[in-house]
Amino acid sequence: MDVMDAIKVEGLVKRYGKFEALGGVNLDVPEGSVFGLVGPNGAGKTTLIKALVGSLRPTAGSVRVLGLDPVKNRAELRRSIGYMPQSPALYDDLSARDNVRFFGAAHRVGELSKKVAEILEFTELSDRAKDPIHTFSGGMKRRVSLACALVHEPRMLFLDEPTAAVDPQLRNRFWRQFRELARNSGSTLFISTHLMDEAMLCDRIAILRRGKIIASETPRRILENGGVRLTVEKNGGNVERRIGGHPEDLAHALRSYGLADDVEAISVEADSLEDVVLAIIGEEERR
Repeated sequence: MDVMDAIKVEGLVKRYGKFEALGGVNLDVPEGSVFGLVGPNGAGKTTLIKALVGSLRPTAGSVRVLGLDPVKNRAELRRSIGYMPQSPALYDDLSARDNVRFFGAAHRVGELSKKVAEILEFTELSDRAKDPIHTFSGGMKRRVSLACALVHEPRMLFLDEPTAAVDPQLRNRFWRQFRELARNSGSTLFISTHLMDEAMLCDRIAILRRGKIIASETPRRILENGGVRLTVEKNGGNVERRIGGHPEDLAHALRSYGLADDVEAISVEADSLEDVVLAIIGEEERR
């Protein structure tokens, strides 16, 4: 395994009877990166994350996370990874502090009280630390779930739809924390999301469709698969053209106008990442 890869997956298959949830996934995730996994509901995102954290046994293929087999080396790997599931797994009758303490104790965290206090401050939960979980909103529960996943300072963090159904302000706060983790501690973050504006914040994204990776690139490179609508206002009228998404395509298109005095304005409307991802998925379905 390349020492620079936090995750390396080759030919991963997972079947439930005749149903194939994952159909030969190949994936590399560099250390210290924020990696996004996108795809429609039922694409297999949660199944893939469960395979990576050792919660299910693959039918076929090879999986390595931090150089370890998630099934054979599950106990050893669990000490180095954090997992925030789609539905928070918390104890409703315990306080936020006691939930984080419980998970910290399970990982045998040293100086536990100090570490719990630090992680509560990092996730901005200190003011509600003594309140029982059943009094929290859904967004607050997700924040506690994140704190529980971070308390043992994992090298690798798996987040399954971490900001689903949370307000934009909390979503922005989460992403500041994700970036801080990657930048300051060198942690690798693997984030499943259906929100394209979040995917744009990742260093690299993979598109999963029906259990298969159909693209894996930086968001900018994936956007280049889309197009741009170019509108030129000239002599009181509008001329619209559809051009490619590469920077060179825009330069070539503008060259033909020479930017003469009668060109009054130029507007460029690029396809969004969501447009491009949907187009890639649609093209795959037509094959």
